[in-house]
Amino acid sequence: MGRSTPHGGPGHRGGHIVIVSRRDTLAIGLAGIASASVARAAPASRALIVSTWDFGAAANAAAFARFKAGGTLIDAVEAGAQVPEADVTNHSVGFGGYPDRDGHVTLDAIIMDDQGHVGAVAALEDVLHPISVARRVMEKTPHTMLVGEGARQFAVAEGFERTKLLTPEAEAAWRDWLKTAKYQPVANIENQRGSALDHDTIGILACGPDGRLAGACTTSGMAFKLRGRVGDSPQAGCGLMVEPGVGAATATGVGEEVTRIAGAARITSSMRMGMDPQAACREAVQHIAKLRGEAVRDAQVAFLAIDAKGRVGAFAHLPGFTYAVTDTTGRTSIHAAQSLKGPAGAKN
Repeated sequence: MGRSTPHGGPGHRGGHIVIVSRRDTLAIGLAGIASASVARAAPASRALIVSTWDFGAAANAAAFARFKAGGTLIDAVEAGAQVPEADVTNHSVGFGGYPDRDGHVTLDAIIMDDQGHVGAVAALEDVLHPISVARRVMEKTPHTMLVGEGARQFAVAEGFERTKLLTPEAEAAWRDWLKTAKYQPVANIENQRGSALDHDTIGILACGPDGRLAGACTTSGMAFKLRGRVGDSPQAGCGLMVEPGVGAATATGVGEEVTRIAGAARITSSMRMGMDPQAACREAVQHIAKLRGEAVRDAQVAFLAIDAKGRVGAFAHLPGFTYAVTDTTGRTSIHAAQSLKGPAGAKN
C-alpha cells in the first residue's frame, strides 16, 4: 500500500488525493479518510499539473483551481508556487525557509511559458512571493533575471511589501546549527518536514488540454548555504525548461549537480529527439552519475517532466523522491519515482 502524506496546507481548495504504490492506489478524500478505498485503476485523464515532492499536492490544488477559474497556465503555476512560499511549516521554500550561514533568508524563483517568456530572481530578500516578482521581471522588464539588492529594489518599486522572512523557528534552527557549523545536504530531506536541514525547491509544470505549457520553480535554497550561493532553481535550462510543442522539465536535489549538465534543458532536448519523459529523466540522472561518480554517491538529484501530450516522467539518483500529479478532472496522486540506486546501492 502507499504511505500517508501531508495533503493540506495553504491554498488547499478541494479535490482528492491518491497515494500510489507499485501495486495499488489508495484514494483519500481531502476532507477526511473515512471513505478511503483501494483501486487499481489508472488516472482518469491525462496529466494537467505536476510538481515535486509530497507537498506539491497542495500546490497542485491551488494551480488547478486557478486554471479552472479561467486563469492561464502562467496564472496556474504562479498560484501553485505561492502555496509553499507562504507555508511557514515548509522550511525549503519561502516564508519559514532556513537561512544561509550568516542568518539571511534568500529566495530564488523562475517562471516560464512556451512562447519564450521567462523571468527569474535570485538571492532575493524580504519579499514573501519571489515567484510573483519573477513574473513581473518577465512581464515588465527586458531582462530574464534580477538578483540580490537589485531584485529587492525592483520588487518594492512594483508594490511588493517587505516582509521579515526569518521566523523564530528558523532562527532557532540556525543558531543551533552554528554550534557545529557543519553543512551537509541530506537526501530527500524535503519529505522530512521540520528538520533543521530542510532545503531545496518546488518545481511545478502545467500542460493544457491544447498542449500549451508553462512552469515555475521556487526555493529558499539549501539550509545554511554560503551567502550568495545560487543553485539550479532560478536558472533557465537548469532548474526549469519549457519548450513549445515538446514539453517541460524541472529538477530537485543538489542544485550544483543539476547545473553541471543544464539538466532541465537536457531533458527537453531528449524529448524533442523522441524520448518519452520517463526515458529523458532517466538519461539525465545516468549522465550525472557517470560524469560525477563517487562525488555524487550519497547525493540526491531528481527530475520531473511532462510532454505536450500530458505524459509524465520522473527519475531520481537515490530512492525517496516523490511527486504529485493532477489530471484534468482534478484528481491528484502522489507517486514514488524510480531511482538509479536502491537502498543497498542496487540498480532499481
